[in-house]
Amino acid sequence: MEVNTSRLLATAFPYLQIFSVFALTPPPQSFGKTSYHRLKRYLMAGYCGYALAILALVFFVTYVNIVAIIQEVEDYQVADFTKVMGNTQKILLSVMSIANHLNMLFNYRRLGGIYKDIADLEAKINDASQCFGGQVHRFSFRFRLAIGVGLWLILLVGLMPRFTLLAMGPYINWPCKILSEFVLVMQQLKNLEYCVFVLLIHELVLRLRHTLLHLKMELMDCDSQDMLRALSVALKRNQLLIGQVWRLGVELATYFTVSMIMLFLYNGLTILHVTNWAYINTFYDDDCCRYDRFGTCSLLLINLLLACFLSQRCTNAYNSFPRILHQIQCLPAVTDFRPLNMGIREYSLQTQHLRLLFTCGGFFDINLKYFGGMLVTILGYTIILIQFKVQTIAETKYKSIYNSTT
Repeated sequence: MEVNTSRLLATAFPYLQIFSVFALTPPPQSFGKTSYHRLKRYLMAGYCGYALAILALVFFVTYVNIVAIIQEVEDYQVADFTKVMGNTQKILLSVMSIANHLNMLFNYRRLGGIYKDIADLEAKINDASQCFGGQVHRFSFRFRLAIGVGLWLILLVGLMPRFTLLAMGPYINWPCKILSEFVLVMQQLKNLEYCVFVLLIHELVLRLRHTLLHLKMELMDCDSQDMLRALSVALKRNQLLIGQVWRLGVELATYFTVSMIMLFLYNGLTILHVTNWAYINTFYDDDCCRYDRFGTCSLLLINLLLACFLSQRCTNAYNSFPRILHQIQCLPAVTDFRPLNMGIREYSLQTQHLRLLFTCGGFFDINLKYFGGMLVTILGYTIILIQFKVQTIAETKYKSIYNSTT
């Protein structure tokens, strides 16, 4: 079983298990080899039923929230595009859940292949680094996973109800509010599942970079032809492994394409929806949720920022390989040994053509540059939204004054 044979996957196992409880990903145990095939089929059948029950819960919560938003729009008498925006934002909850469930169904084998590739790459990289004293003891992967994912998981689960519970208003009863909070948190946790796999790839890249740096140190004082041949073989092995990591990144991007597109779309529309209602409630003195709305928008943005930041860090680590290869190529021992020099040139060309990018099916890249562009886009739509609302309110006041004078 990959989770048991791989230390990296075993470290990520608790987080993946939590995501499977929220019906965001199949249980990691389902990808392992076990002698109890009949029991495994029963467990998977039970999990499929559980996932369908979660999907039915999302449909129910969507219906309740749509009814509530219609009542709220009628009471506030803001039946312009506010109703359309609100209904679209609520319907996206169900669309996201359907997309995630279909993704688990149709990409089940692809996810199993990702687990297998991570386990195989970890074993190969550890084996390749044994000649250079093994891996360096940096901050452990467990610690970085806890800081990058675990801490934000706790904050997200704790702060999301704090900011959104009262903002739902009196149009939804408390049991439905609790179920709505469960669904809202569940949708945001899909981003953390993506972050776990990005950190796994980042760890593999760091280990290969550590091996490459050791190769550079060995070549500084190397004057033996036999040693140069051995280092050439090690360099070629490192090149093949980084190519496999690049392919793993492509598989990961393909698996999360639909889910991440829906998450970015939902969070962006939700921010506009919350901003719209914040502007509407500025004309009421009894608005008690203005700070909660700001907190909600901040949580949604930080959740996306985390995925972009971790992806950017992994990409930067991968992009540091050409610089290290250039430094190796400038060493005197490499210049005098033609096979090694040619191998470094081939490695450099590979890194130039196989660029590690975390992308959503080519629609956009998940990095800090795209996050900045998304912020500018949301700000632009917010300004347009407020201008439209100001114009509508001015026209309404003019009509009411005109009717009162006539």
